[in-house]
Amino acid sequence: MMNDSLKPLLERAEALLNRLENFLPTTPLPPNWENIYACRWRKRNQQGELQAVYHPHDIRLSDLQGIDTQKQQIDRNTQQFIHHYPANNVLLWGSRGTGKSSLIKALLNEYATQGLRLIEVEKHDLVDLPDIVESLYNRPERFIIFSDDLSFEKEDASYKALKSVLDGSISAPPHNVLIYATSNRRHLLPEYMKENLEATYTPEGEVHQGEAVEEKISLSERFGLWLSFYPFKQDEYLDIVSYWLAHLGVTDLTNPAMRTAALQWALTRGSRSGRAAWQFARDWAGQHGMSEK
Repeated sequence: MMNDSLKPLLERAEALLNRLENFLPTTPLPPNWENIYACRWRKRNQQGELQAVYHPHDIRLSDLQGIDTQKQQIDRNTQQFIHHYPANNVLLWGSRGTGKSSLIKALLNEYATQGLRLIEVEKHDLVDLPDIVESLYNRPERFIIFSDDLSFEKEDASYKALKSVLDGSISAPPHNVLIYATSNRRHLLPEYMKENLEATYTPEGEVHQGEAVEEKISLSERFGLWLSFYPFKQDEYLDIVSYWLAHLGVTDLTNPAMRTAALQWALTRGSRSGRAAWQFARDWAGQHGMSEK
């Protein structure tokens, strides 16, 4: 029999514990990868978790115009990966708005039914890459870790974590994980003219880069496949505009006013990019849809 004098004390202790549990972080459950195709890595109370994305972007490979060479190469690499053949990590670098991140999102829509999964990790969370990768060992799915718009400073901790996971850790990377990253910089870190002065020459004519340059190249070299993206020529840009206008239901694609407006739209943004073409097409289709109504 419980001592009657202890019963109130135990009840108060139990009530206090119940209240404390509401403030303690819960252990997040892993995603159900059989039904979840994409996740984001998110932090709550300093604890990371994979947050399911229930409505991934619906862009398809066939929607991406003017980047056929890049599309063919990354598609081939991804098919090798999902069929369990050797494949490379990929760095997509170059001009803004030219389809780098859209290309990766389109791959998920193309191959999700064949076991491809996408995990988006923002730059400041790359320090958690070892923990993310560790959770994916022995899974039957094939995972692409996607990090968009990367750029680092030299002493950035996330830069060192990425470098380690790519190819610099005592722990072997899992065979079911690749990293696809986009950047406006080929070497992901800022480059300075003074660094070229550190280069040395041997009597045999060999050129040796300075330590600063070697450090920057060492990160991008860990990506086995580099894909370069450049601004579109005028005709390429107009072709992309026409594609999206047709996609949005516009039938008059030879309208000279539309062509002039599309070029002016790109001029005001300082870029003939796929993003500018898509934005113009939405604006044009919306205006004319309203006027017809």
